[in-house]
Amino acid sequence: MKVVALVSGGKDSCYAMMKCIQYGHENQMSKSNEEIVALANLLPADDSVDELDSYMYQTVGHQIVVSYAKCMGVPLFRRRIQGSTRHQDLAYRMTPGDEVEDMSILLREVKRQIPSITAVSSGAIASDYQRIRVENVCSRLGLVSLAYLWKQDQSLLLQEMVKNGIVAITVKVAAMGLDPAKHLGKEMKNLQSYLHELNKLYGINVCGEGGEYETLTLDCPLFHNARIVLDEFQVMLHSPDSIAPVGVLHPLAFHLENKVESISSSAINDACLERIDSVCEVQGDCLRRCTAMTQSIDAASNLDDVIEHRPLISKTRKDNLFSICCWLQDSSKTSAGLQEDMKAVLKKIEAQLMEYGFGWENVLYIHLYISDMNEFALANETYVKYITQEKCPFGVPSRSTIELPLLQVGMGRAYVEVLVTNDQSKRVLHVQSISCWAPSCIGPYSQATLHRGILHMAGQLGLDPPTMNLCSGGPTVELEQALMNSEAVAKCFNCSVSNAAILFVIYCSTRIPPSERIGIQDKLDSFLKQMRLFQENKGCMSNVFVPILLYVLVPDLPKRALVEIKPVLYVEDDMETTETVVEDMSCTTAPNHWNFQEASWHDKCIQKSVIPGKICVIVLSVTNEVATKVYSQSPGCNQNNQDRRFRDEEIDRITKFCIYLLDKVLAGNGFSWEDVTHLKFYFPTSLCIPLETLSLMFTNSFNEFAEMSQRINICKEPIFNLIPVLGSGKSTSSMDDIITCELFSQKH
Repeated sequence: MKVVALVSGGKDSCYAMMKCIQYGHENQMSKSNEEIVALANLLPADDSVDELDSYMYQTVGHQIVVSYAKCMGVPLFRRRIQGSTRHQDLAYRMTPGDEVEDMSILLREVKRQIPSITAVSSGAIASDYQRIRVENVCSRLGLVSLAYLWKQDQSLLLQEMVKNGIVAITVKVAAMGLDPAKHLGKEMKNLQSYLHELNKLYGINVCGEGGEYETLTLDCPLFHNARIVLDEFQVMLHSPDSIAPVGVLHPLAFHLENKVESISSSAINDACLERIDSVCEVQGDCLRRCTAMTQSIDAASNLDDVIEHRPLISKTRKDNLFSICCWLQDSSKTSAGLQEDMKAVLKKIEAQLMEYGFGWENVLYIHLYISDMNEFALANETYVKYITQEKCPFGVPSRSTIELPLLQVGMGRAYVEVLVTNDQSKRVLHVQSISCWAPSCIGPYSQATLHRGILHMAGQLGLDPPTMNLCSGGPTVELEQALMNSEAVAKCFNCSVSNAAILFVIYCSTRIPPSERIGIQDKLDSFLKQMRLFQENKGCMSNVFVPILLYVLVPDLPKRALVEIKPVLYVEDDMETTETVVEDMSCTTAPNHWNFQEASWHDKCIQKSVIPGKICVIVLSVTNEVATKVYSQSPGCNQNNQDRRFRDEEIDRITKFCIYLLDKVLAGNGFSWEDVTHLKFYFPTSLCIPLETLSLMFTNSFNEFAEMSQRINICKEPIFNLIPVLGSGKSTSSMDDIITCELFSQKH
């Protein structure tokens, strides 16, 4: 990638450039390494002003940044800041007159002059405010944000910077223990130990992320041609506060000292050298409006086309938190392809949302199932036309994408499930920058969404964050990296997957040899144990949830990954005082519908996680053995069914058993069917039963149950959705369930 680096002159932006080069060269699977081809800097409109009252930009030392072009031998684009802080909310939208629009104008001009540029580097470490604004501008300009310092340990980061040749001095101090007269102009290598002392004494950010100090880089390994020598400066005292005085360093004189290995000694001619280290000042009015590149989709239009596709809908009954699923029946006979199916499904869901008075901003999570992962790019192309950041001002939904055998059961090429809420209390983590922290989500889907104590995490692959490549080494290596990525996301919500996860859905590609599948379960168990021990040693353990594990065998995953994990966590603030029940079910007294007899083996079918009065999660596994026992309880059955396919009447009996046992667990823990937010029935295509037949069986069973128990209200749409898979189960060695149920219920 060709990269333009946002530089303030500080150590962070310079070290971020070095990390770009490092990870560009380490990315062996990339066709081109990352290369810094231009610099971009924003400075005050008045040269005599050192510092602006800006939430976005460091400007102290801007008088020297102009020399970076000659030091590095790349062009520098500069713009004088005309805007101010007008949009102060964390989530940013284009605001004429805001200082962020100065950056947009600057980068747009860089891209115009150097069209090959595809990415922007910045030195953001901990500021969501700055990162989100850089990502907003990059998204508008079609650029990738690179933030390799994001969420890195500041103590280690400062050590790395000094060790790897960043020579930077302090140009502003504003913290307890930092004296302008004593500490301005000091090199970081000489202040490093003292800053760690201040961190222990007063809790200051070692890298100055809280505004404690700012720096100016005078030399680094990327300064191939020359280093900067500061000859004279003046200390300007902005605030004589006795506890935390504020002062800045105002440069009066400096010069460049050529390096022996300078490019100037090479055969490059002077004309070329003058061009590559040129300085360009970018003009333009930041008040002018930029055309928003969004496409508005009218959900009410062309609904006749949708009707032709026979979209089918399911919806749970809870009013304030529910799921909607949509798929196309027999679309293979009429569809022109995946994009047409995607369009029809998304239009139908959008229309349903509008019917309830909602929009995409009310969606927390999206499961995107497609029939062919080779067409993922086409699916995404349609997806981003409907779910946009403009339509989701409170944050875009989290998402997982899986290939399923949809066509084999007549479900079309696209199948979408959305989790919807009637409020806007969600907290969304959406990091679009490529970093060392966790895989980026470039586009309208987020890493995680927290809503009323439940953290819905996007599907995680075993991607190496800085390179965005799958880790090599097989399924266990991918799984470990996916878990590390999930842990990084969880930390942003002050929790850990090791003790807060209540459910793991682990999607396994059919390309994993059966002999290697058991290693996946072993790796997951060992990782969680190690993380729990680590958390315990840190004194961070409170309650420990033993998560439900559901393994699903699927044809393919994004990027041809072997494993994808989808964790669900409970992270309410009061979780340390919450009583938890996470165990196999013990039998409770319940109405005996359909003449099912209480039996101890019922316990083995169920995994549950219950937080009394709040959450009840159930996974019910109906294995071949269980199915045989279930049918053996019905009058006149043939019990010799170990080696043949189940008949329709037997499967019908199994659907009733699923409802009976799910109701037993719900009722036994004080939950009702009205509390259910989603209910999924996974079934293998090897069951060889038509989708319509299985759906009708479950529908009729629910209708019968409603008449018998009065515990559920039946409406037009079914409350469940059927998911065709290659296999599923509670362990990797037994992904051969006849039916697997996943139920999530929540009280508010």
